[in-house]
Amino acid sequence: MAHTVARGVKISVAGIVQGVGFRPFVYTLARRLGLVGSVVNSGRGVEIRLCDAGPQVSRFLELLRSEAPALARISAIEVTATEVEAVTSFVIGASSMEEGATTMVPPDIATCDDCLADIFTPGNRRYHYPFTNCTNCGPRLTIIRQLPYDRVRTSMAAFTMCPECSREYHDPGDRRFHAQPNACPACGPRLAWHDRQGRALGADSEALASCARALARGHIVAIKGLGGFQLAVDAASERAVRLLRQRKNRPAKPLAVMVPDLERASGIARISDQEQELLVSPGRPIVLLRRRPSPLPDLLAPSTDELGIMLPCTPLHHLLFAMDQCPPVLVMTSGNAGGEPICTDNREAFCRLAGIADFFLVHDRDILTRVDDSVARVVRSRLQMIRRARGYVPMPLGVRQVDRHLLACGAEQKNTFCLARDGQVFPGQHIGDLKGPDNMVFFEESVRLLEQVLDVRPERVACDLHPDYLSSRFGAGLGLPLVRVQHHHAHGAAIMAEHGLAAGLAVVFDGAGLGPDRTVWGGEFLRLQGHRYERCGRLARFRLPGGDQAAVQTWRAGLSLLAAAGVDITRQDLLPPGLQTLPPSLRKAIATMLGRGINSPLCSSVGRLFDGVAALIGIRQEVSFEGQAAMELENLARRAAGSRQEREYPVLVRQEELPVLDFGPMVRSLLEDIRRETEPALMAAAFHAWLTASVIAVLETLEGAGNRIENVLLGGGCFQNRLLLAGLARRLEEKGLAVYSGEQVPVNDGGIALGQVLAAAGEEPAGEWCLRAGEAAAGGRS
Repeated sequence: MAHTVARGVKISVAGIVQGVGFRPFVYTLARRLGLVGSVVNSGRGVEIRLCDAGPQVSRFLELLRSEAPALARISAIEVTATEVEAVTSFVIGASSMEEGATTMVPPDIATCDDCLADIFTPGNRRYHYPFTNCTNCGPRLTIIRQLPYDRVRTSMAAFTMCPECSREYHDPGDRRFHAQPNACPACGPRLAWHDRQGRALGADSEALASCARALARGHIVAIKGLGGFQLAVDAASERAVRLLRQRKNRPAKPLAVMVPDLERASGIARISDQEQELLVSPGRPIVLLRRRPSPLPDLLAPSTDELGIMLPCTPLHHLLFAMDQCPPVLVMTSGNAGGEPICTDNREAFCRLAGIADFFLVHDRDILTRVDDSVARVVRSRLQMIRRARGYVPMPLGVRQVDRHLLACGAEQKNTFCLARDGQVFPGQHIGDLKGPDNMVFFEESVRLLEQVLDVRPERVACDLHPDYLSSRFGAGLGLPLVRVQHHHAHGAAIMAEHGLAAGLAVVFDGAGLGPDRTVWGGEFLRLQGHRYERCGRLARFRLPGGDQAAVQTWRAGLSLLAAAGVDITRQDLLPPGLQTLPPSLRKAIATMLGRGINSPLCSSVGRLFDGVAALIGIRQEVSFEGQAAMELENLARRAAGSRQEREYPVLVRQEELPVLDFGPMVRSLLEDIRRETEPALMAAAFHAWLTASVIAVLETLEGAGNRIENVLLGGGCFQNRLLLAGLARRLEEKGLAVYSGEQVPVNDGGIALGQVLAAAGEEPAGEWCLRAGEAAAGGRS
């Protein structure tokens, strides 16, 4: 039967407009304005057709933006005149499938206040139901198989809605109208309680009560959350925390905690207004906060005065805290053995976590995408994302220079990847250290799944310059045009991409990255212009005896700094007390390695400089996790804040082929302070002040040579150091410079992939490195 057609308009809305209640909003808005037509999900977003709309179209478009759901993000609206089916009402139509889907996937969203009211209201049919959700909250990315976002394309397809849920789903006046994960106790996912052998012991509310009792008794429980399993213990029990550390083989790395509400959080940490907003935001990240004195054991975060705190993000977590016996503060850490991906499948968890957890609280809703908890903090009144994952991924960033489908593979550690298309870059979730077969499987499955969900078909691949990074090998093996991007260039480019800058002077301080001169870079001053860069300054080089061993045994960097400063490290009487215990034969062997360059690569790494200084002061000679020595050095330095006994170490910038920041005078002064038995906190603070002053001196040297500097980009893992970032930014701003750093995207290696996207977007794949022509004189290659 032929349909009658009429004049009308087609409105295509792009952005995050699926899974956020956008179609119900459009339906209600159209009915309010007396418009007729239809709205459907499409592979490109949402498509609206209005019939004989007349002058009301302008009003409709105005309200479409101004009254859109809070979680929606409209990136573009396109309006075209067309013929539409003549109808007499407004309807929500079936989703349309099409090639070249370009819509955006919403992240998982923390439980809204309305759903909280449902689960805590006796008599409500969702009373104490741990999988309650609506169009304003609940799982999204973690349950999606493919767009358009409809129930049949999610892991909720396994659950047929009961008549009451179906009525809500199809009622335009209900907040669960087209809420794809909609469910209730009669038709939805269920909880189960298992022992460490995987034997079922209980279900539903009984499972929650059993979990609370087990935690109160000091047991370790593996809890299946939104994006994977979490390991939980009573945070106030030092014995339970110690047991978790032993079983997880995590001796010192800080553990995050979950608390039921802001009142409990403010009792254990100092919280600013901005930090409070971050804690209660829909993403519900772990927020790094300054600890208050409390009964919680120092063992939670022994290396720092900060504590990672998060609020519940699912009904399950809210209900757990509501159980009578549940401890009020719980450790919530990733459900994995050290260095492995987080578990998502019940059977996988029973197998891999049996040596850690005593009990398991599981459910039968499949997790299709692994996503760990995000970690963030507030520095200089700005967000600083440390780990971008649940609640944020895969929210895109607009990068106008990207005009093609592209995959960026990221770094080796703290890995994330990025997919790009049509001016949008989609950072993938935090993967972590790629070493180990399970981690590479996680990486590859995440790339493939997000490519499928976003319908991105890469035409070009970007990877790190280091050919032996597993991410680089993966990129090179795809058979696509390949662009290798220098590590520190990518750090700076990531900040440019996030802030929409065309140029800047990047100060990039981190642990290590391969330079085009085949030395280890990590203390770099780079001039960035578009997708090109030029090295224009660096830290003085020193050797790393034992190579990668020096990143774990910090005394190696300490000895190397002394040797580079002219100290005879074979003489015990010239060494600080912390290094005097090293056997003479070992010190002699290290001296030989340094003198002859045997297994001792040259580096200009500020990360290893931090390690060496920590070893000299006597803070730590070995580390159990990356950044531990630097974290403890910063923590020690903060204790000296406001001291009247401030120390000042000499700054020296040498002119070689480019300005070189010489640490020699600082090391010799530090050694004198150690001999005088100066307070360690004062020396730690003096080192931070020296590094800040040294950066200023290098920039003044560059300006004195005729270089105009307006934008300064602070990148690399060392700028996770709050003291360094805030202090240096303040000094730079006092000089009238604009300062930028990573905010939505981490400054650590989690931001590398974004920088690779920007660098590779304009670089021809035939080039082996993305460098500015003529950089060969500075140790590079054009």
